[in-house]
Amino acid sequence: MLWRLLPLLSLAAATNFDWEKIQLERNATDFYPDVAFGDASGPNATYAGPRCKVGPGDAGWPADGEWDRFNATLGGVLIKPVPPGAVCYPGAHYDLAKCTYLLTRAGFSRFYLDDPVSTLTAWPQGGGCPVAWNPTGRCTQGGYPAYVVNASTVRHIQLAVNFARNRNLRLVIKNAGHDFGGRNTGAGALSIWTHFLKEFEYIPQYTVGPYKGRVARVSAGIEAWELYNYMGAYNMTMVVPGGDTVGAYGGWTAGGGHNFLSSSYGNGADQVLEFKVVTADGKYRTVTPHQNADLFFAMLGGGGSTYGVLTSAIVKAYPLTPVTNVNLAFSVGSGGLGFGNGSFPAFTPPVTVNSTALFWEGVRLYQYFSPVVLDAGGTLYSNIRTSGPGAFSFATTFKLINKNAAESVALLAPLFAQLNALSIPVTPAPVQNPDTFTAVARTGVGGSPGNLYFGSRFFPRANWANETIYNATFAAIRGVVEAGYAFHGVEHHAPVSVAGYPGNMTAINPTWRGSVMHADIYDSGFRGVKVGVFWEGHKKLRAVMDILKRATPAGGAYYNEGDVLEPDWQRTFFGSYYGRLVGVKRARDPWGLFWAPTMPGSESWAVVTTDGLPTQDGPLCQTGYKEAEEAEEGG
Repeated sequence: MLWRLLPLLSLAAATNFDWEKIQLERNATDFYPDVAFGDASGPNATYAGPRCKVGPGDAGWPADGEWDRFNATLGGVLIKPVPPGAVCYPGAHYDLAKCTYLLTRAGFSRFYLDDPVSTLTAWPQGGGCPVAWNPTGRCTQGGYPAYVVNASTVRHIQLAVNFARNRNLRLVIKNAGHDFGGRNTGAGALSIWTHFLKEFEYIPQYTVGPYKGRVARVSAGIEAWELYNYMGAYNMTMVVPGGDTVGAYGGWTAGGGHNFLSSSYGNGADQVLEFKVVTADGKYRTVTPHQNADLFFAMLGGGGSTYGVLTSAIVKAYPLTPVTNVNLAFSVGSGGLGFGNGSFPAFTPPVTVNSTALFWEGVRLYQYFSPVVLDAGGTLYSNIRTSGPGAFSFATTFKLINKNAAESVALLAPLFAQLNALSIPVTPAPVQNPDTFTAVARTGVGGSPGNLYFGSRFFPRANWANETIYNATFAAIRGVVEAGYAFHGVEHHAPVSVAGYPGNMTAINPTWRGSVMHADIYDSGFRGVKVGVFWEGHKKLRAVMDILKRATPAGGAYYNEGDVLEPDWQRTFFGSYYGRLVGVKRARDPWGLFWAPTMPGSESWAVVTTDGLPTQDGPLCQTGYKEAEEAEEGG
């Protein structure tokens, strides 16, 4: 087709934000080899350092004067961070007022979001310096980076990439701090902090390939709440993360990214038409389906913190999209106590059913009906949990796209009729919204480090092929809840036919494309516990995840909400694309500069912790995996 040979780009596609125009010039590195560019195709394109990346106290660690020179070259944006919790421990940083603030008010502010090292999942840091009243032990740096570059230009990012590569340092990338697997932090690392890259541009008309329509150009640091405000300002719709303070087009799109518009407009990675990136050689590149196409494929669904540092993206925008919400909830026993606890929408009071058998039959009917809503472009968010023996609660929200109240009631009528026939007295009460954003500007406050450890699973549509297969699937879901775990389902369906261009040019897990539900379970007691307690908790979580895996043998999982100890994670997270992704990784980053757990090529390195836990509070060391793999291939 002609568009494959000669893509038509708007003039906006060739431009950069002003801060992206500030770049590192090659001649500026002539007398400073520590920040010289690399050559990924050159004869010396390989990691040539010690077995472990150089960390504080190692022989190759830059001296204070070298860090000072690096900071001067950066223009003074290098930070030597202190763990936030240090204000709670005896020593030079102790401050009772600040400690009290962290424990009582910081979670209602932007403190943790705007802190250079805080991450919104705590357990990957290890037990180094938790915020606590009267803490025991001493505050250590733990899994926090040693230095942070507060990037405000492409030049800053290039300098950090080159310095880390040339000095054999561990490098990590952080925005607002949302990651459930510890991919945005690391002991002794140099961190690139993209959080304050906040430029935005709305482009009413843009053409690339077969796509003709409105787009937005978005910097890497923009969060979802800021984009909702832009939607209101420009009277348009975008597909963005569900969490208000999640960075919009970085780690979210690298993992694929889901949203309540996914069944109508595709997943997060499907929105990107072009992006700019600094790769491991320090070079700044434009990436499209036709230019650096290997990076376009890999960085959209094929793994975060692995191929480069994204600086901005051009993404699709849509006309104002009305959304109608319909809530459904019921419980049995004292299960109603689970409502309104933050895991469920607020329903007062929930409908109570007479028996556990009736409860589970109602949930079964709901799940079996859900593909009807997906085929109509809707998405559902469901929660099932137990609060004690014989006590269960269920709640869901139907997000119905481009449907008014009457159309929504008509779509759901068969399900509500079935539930009422079971003596579950529920009536749809649609709440119609003319758009996907709120009338009140969002401020993006709130959020403090949590402690959730996830497992997740994709449920293929084939599991709904007939009632026999579906009933076995539902028995597995019920078994997970009866084992004591909350089951959170995000029922959506985003095949290439829905996603549109660029469609299968991205690395979204093919299993996800054919699924009708992404579901996760989690544990919240994994930070600071004894080693045996951690492994016992993980053993229980894996046992229930195995129930779901046996029920979905053709399934996979969403790594952004997955288990970092997932067995066979290569196939589970990336499906049939894994080999191709490793090829991109080796070609673009032969030095192994970028690394994050369970990402393509990550087998070649591992964090070595003193207690053996999958935290980030140890040195990053080579494993010999690549060498062994190549020897086996050669033999």
